Amino acid sequence: MSEPYDVVIIGGGPGGYVAAIRAAQLGLKTAIVEKRGALGGTCLNVGCIPSKALLQSSHHFETANEEFAAHGIKASVTLDLKTMLGRKDKVVSDLTQGVEFLMKKNKVDYIVGEGQITEPGTVVVKGKKKQTLKTANIIIATGSEVTPLPGVSIDEKQIVSSTGALDLKKVPKNLIVIGAGVIGLELGSVWRRLGSKVTVVEFLDHILPGMDKEVSKQMGRTLKKQGVQFKLSTKVTGAKAGKGSVTLTAEPVSNAQGGGKKETLKADVVLVAIGRRPYTENLGLKKAGVEMDDRGFIKVDEDFQTNVEGIFAIGDVIGGAMLAHKAEDEGVVCAEIMAGQSGHINYDTIPGIVYTWPEAASVGKTEEQLKEAGVEYKSGKFPFTANSRARCNGDTDGFVKILADSATDAVLGCHIVGPEAGDLIQEVVVAMELSASAEDIARICHGHPGLSEAVKEAALAADGRAIHM
Repeated sequence: MSEPYDVVIIGGGPGGYVAAIRAAQLGLKTAIVEKRGALGGTCLNVGCIPSKALLQSSHHFETANEEFAAHGIKASVTLDLKTMLGRKDKVVSDLTQGVEFLMKKNKVDYIVGEGQITEPGTVVVKGKKKQTLKTANIIIATGSEVTPLPGVSIDEKQIVSSTGALDLKKVPKNLIVIGAGVIGLELGSVWRRLGSKVTVVEFLDHILPGMDKEVSKQMGRTLKKQGVQFKLSTKVTGAKAGKGSVTLTAEPVSNAQGGGKKETLKADVVLVAIGRRPYTENLGLKKAGVEMDDRGFIKVDEDFQTNVEGIFAIGDVIGGAMLAHKAEDEGVVCAEIMAGQSGHINYDTIPGIVYTWPEAASVGKTEEQLKEAGVEYKSGKFPFTANSRARCNGDTDGFVKILADSATDAVLGCHIVGPEAGDLIQEVVVAMELSASAEDIARICHGHPGLSEAVKEAALAADGRAIHM
């Protein structure tokens, strides 16, 4: 048995490996346990990274097909799906190897296998050989897994999760996506661009649940214009895979109140993307006495410590926004607290981004949340149709909306639909973190012609004085 560790981290995703690096930087003897055989977790291996690689490739394909001619570029374009998927796999491989290098650089012991807590301070790893690790602290960073849909059995061939949707060997003629959240819309966009007829079925009466309703409406209009079809307020009740096709049974949500007609839907491939749930399988949590809530999330205090001293948890497995960057920040703060430092995360300034085209991005409160809380606010909105750079680029769909407190002018939220929304939102994230007002953003000089000028104009609009609108 090796010398005891200061911390053993179970799970090598963004939260886990970042926590390991920070712990090692702070002088803690650190080990990370990951059963996948590759670091980076769902995000890097079968989530954020491969999906963004395919979003980029499919965007290039569609641009070449539909937009080059307007720029005076004549091209004949054909799809080489095998090469496109190969590029995606190489991006993933390069990055996972990079994370493994970071473990070596920071002298973190990387152990491949399934980690189980047998008692506080002890992690047993089942891999090529069984190992028992003694440690002062344990961090659980096992992330999340696909939420199953009753009546729909995923086989990763015809009925796929996000994992299977990243590796289809041919473009389906018809693709049905169950779930109009971030994952469903992003992967639906990939295959629509490559030639699929895409229908998105959503239980709720709007897409992108949790985002500002104006963002949801704008994204719905834009995606419909691109060719995505939506069936909202619809519940999928079953699926049957046949030779070359899948038949879904569905009914209006209103059936619960006694109305609406049941129907069947057919597609070559069905993508189930209704959300994710915490992954705690075979961790030994019950035996260790770690408390979980009724949804399976691990309960933690403000220091990310569970009810069992020395056992901590971060990331998707503790709930909140299921985002890689949220998990990374929690990993850093958890390690710093463990090393005797102080740490804090402002959950009101964590951005959420949808990498369709146009992109959608949000931070802070939505208008609906402010109304519900009875907060008096003012709204400043600026369309990309009035932004010079967006005009030059031919990307004018969308807007920037800044919400500010009516009395103090403090920025309470920002919601963007448009080109590079995921990058533009960061200016407002920083502003909110530093307690800036809309006036502060409006007074800062923004480069011209730039997309970021739309952010400045939205801040000006909050005071009724936008210049270019």
